[in-house]
Amino acid sequence: MAGPLSHIRVLDLSRVLAAPWTGQNLADLGAEVIKIERPGSGDDSRAFGPPWLKNPQGNDTSESAYFACANRGKRSVTLNLSKPEGQRIVRELAAKCDVLLENYKVGDLARYGLAWDDLKKINPRLIYCSVTGFGQTGPYRERPGYDFMIQGMGGLMSITGERDDLPGGGPQKAGIPIADVMTGMYATIAVCAALAHRAETGVGQHLDLALLDVQVAVLANQGANYLATGISPKRLGNAHPNIVPYQTFRTADGDMILACGNDKLFRRFCEVAKCTELADDARFATNGKRVENRAALTATLNAIVARRATRDWVDALEAAGVPNGPINTLEQVFQEPQAIARGLKFELPHPIAGKVQLTRSPMRFSETPIEHTVPPPTLGQHTADVLQGMLGMSDDEILRLRSEGVV
Repeated sequence: MAGPLSHIRVLDLSRVLAAPWTGQNLADLGAEVIKIERPGSGDDSRAFGPPWLKNPQGNDTSESAYFACANRGKRSVTLNLSKPEGQRIVRELAAKCDVLLENYKVGDLARYGLAWDDLKKINPRLIYCSVTGFGQTGPYRERPGYDFMIQGMGGLMSITGERDDLPGGGPQKAGIPIADVMTGMYATIAVCAALAHRAETGVGQHLDLALLDVQVAVLANQGANYLATGISPKRLGNAHPNIVPYQTFRTADGDMILACGNDKLFRRFCEVAKCTELADDARFATNGKRVENRAALTATLNAIVARRATRDWVDALEAAGVPNGPINTLEQVFQEPQAIARGLKFELPHPIAGKVQLTRSPMRFSETPIEHTVPPPTLGQHTADVLQGMLGMSDDEILRLRSEGVV
């Protein structure tokens, strides 16, 4: 069954992660996604290795795992945008597409006649999505933006990491490029919303997504805490700013998470842990009091939790309905029975590696289920197919373009 966006064609001029993540989401949803890459080198992330995909003999290929994480479902076409004929081909492709994704620096594509103001004249129905570090306006608009620096500038690192007064304290970035990934997700939502608007009006539009904007937006409750008080939240390590206990604890053989989101759950935990006197203690009886007396309660719970093994706690608390969980390695994640049942890991055939293991899209549809069938492409794998199929070029013309370094 065709995906919900099977009627949509996307021209993806982006590279690395934020905007390519958008393109992959759209491909997962059934869109035809044509990825434009530089001849010879392609998307920068093709070189982001090791690790590399392995071939059937167990040897490294030239395909990076990084590239594979954000480019399944796409067709790769190599085009040199610095050449007039390369620019002409992009314009011809854009005229036949519904969406264009790009993450060039502000103004770069205007030099090639490929800016929004240029392409909307050719295709007024086009949804043109620009993803940059700081957006199309403002004093920083021409600065390059990278996930790491955005996590710092956008406040995330000021609230991530252990407390400064504890061993290992200080700012920490997230373990994944969260600003890039979340910008890709917001861009996906924006594209789908713009397509819905176009369905009603017939008019395309320019979407302006910025990593800094997104990072500030996803501060969520921490951002709201600051706006409500005027006080910048501080790093709390694995503790929650508004809920206690909602944190990690060291067990007898590892670590676990305890998440008592209300007073009832805290009392249930105390029953399992045989420390109901804590639930009756005026200092800890309500969440507000537990937040006020966080240090005293945490010290007491550290000693209690350390007496039993992680699996013992997980099983006992699960039976009592208290939210908790182990802190898994990625190996353990993919071995979880729930992850296996949901098929979170799957394989696709790959022209170089033989097969590639990928993580399934979390989007589930009852009527238009997502089907992963197309692996991350090799560089330029679909150049001839796209130029012939969409633009009607002959074999001789494509050979000429190759000889001139256009494709």
